[in-house]
Amino acid sequence: MLSKFFVRVASLLLLMTFILQSLSTKEACAHETLHPSWNQFRGPTANGKSLSQQLPIRWDETKNICWKTAISGKAWSSPVISGNTIWLSNATEDGRRLSLLAIDTKTGHIRKDVIVFEIDDPMFCHPFNSYASPTPVLADGFLWVHYGSAGTACLDLETEQIIWTRQDLPCDHHRGPGSSPIFFDGAIFLTFDGFDQQYLACLDAKTGETIWRTDRSINYGSDNGDFKKAYSTPTIITHNNRTQLISPAAVATVAYDPHNGQELWTVYHGGFNAAARPLYSHGLVILCTAKGDRLLAVRPDGKGDITKQQVVWKFGKSAPTRPSQSVVADQLYMVSDTGIFSCIDIETGDVRWSERHSGRYSASLVSSGQRLYACDEDGGCVVFQANPESFEVISENTLDSGCMASPAVIGNDLIIRTKSHLYRISSPEPFDNKS
Repeated sequence: MLSKFFVRVASLLLLMTFILQSLSTKEACAHETLHPSWNQFRGPTANGKSLSQQLPIRWDETKNICWKTAISGKAWSSPVISGNTIWLSNATEDGRRLSLLAIDTKTGHIRKDVIVFEIDDPMFCHPFNSYASPTPVLADGFLWVHYGSAGTACLDLETEQIIWTRQDLPCDHHRGPGSSPIFFDGAIFLTFDGFDQQYLACLDAKTGETIWRTDRSINYGSDNGDFKKAYSTPTIITHNNRTQLISPAAVATVAYDPHNGQELWTVYHGGFNAAARPLYSHGLVILCTAKGDRLLAVRPDGKGDITKQQVVWKFGKSAPTRPSQSVVADQLYMVSDTGIFSCIDIETGDVRWSERHSGRYSASLVSSGQRLYACDEDGGCVVFQANPESFEVISENTLDSGCMASPAVIGNDLIIRTKSHLYRISSPEPFDNKS
């Protein structure tokens, strides 16, 4: 009898331990009002910086997963978050159905699947890309979702009804869309760097009406449209009291006045298929061009062609073509498509260190305090220290499928979209390096 009593007590203690661990993870999942919503590609500061300094360090398919939700279709856009809802743009692999998913942040339940556009004859999309690669943007109680020339739509977050659409902005993407929309001062900015046309469009955010359209005036040096394509998302900056829309393209990057679309300056750097979002830090614009000069820092002053006057430094070796970089303190951290991690002094361009690690990368970096997160295309995620002295790996984590989308952040949790699922990763003890 006594032995049975002890067995029952031991079983009860194990059950209580399991329940407490479960509650701890659920409490972490519920704690999501600490920081601003992740409202666009690369978050509220447009540079991948999380205001949380307690993001999880270690996880796998059996550890620190709050929930995991299967996502059908094929789409590489990143999650955006408003209140208790994660929004994902989505598409069927053939591009005929373009949709928008609403997912509950606490449970991972897909509570809404909105068909935005149905396309009878989709353009060609390269298998490496998807028909829903641009990330939506949230602002002022609305969401704007963009599928390149296939269409753009605005959704009222209160009613969750689509209030306007546009499908009359032409562009042959030739390999599929990639540039995400951005919001500024009541307007939505769209980038069309295609095979046949290259231009920017500014739309009234609430009505969808065109405010301005500016064609690229770049001298591409070729009549081949394949060398005129780009996939980059612009960034709005204010430098010396001048507001500028920094928009990388093939061959050159152009700064525009966001209010009227007039060109402010141009810097020529060569290359095409630019994908990384520009960074602004230490009074410099950091550009990643995919080819040509690859990576360069530009002082955003002057007018016209400023290539000779305002390029501060260049870096050609091991620069990424797709993953956007992050700045921590005075250093620029990056990972190349082929898994070379580098740290560069942002003011001088001096290389602090460069190390080949592993993996294939498309997702952009996320920074959390002195840590950076790099998710690869095969299911791995390297968490490494923002250390200018050496490449210091904190942890290596694995999920069943890899990332083309960049992670998002809610509270102290990571939202990771892989090729097949959406995860909420939550750790009750994010700094437990022994776990």
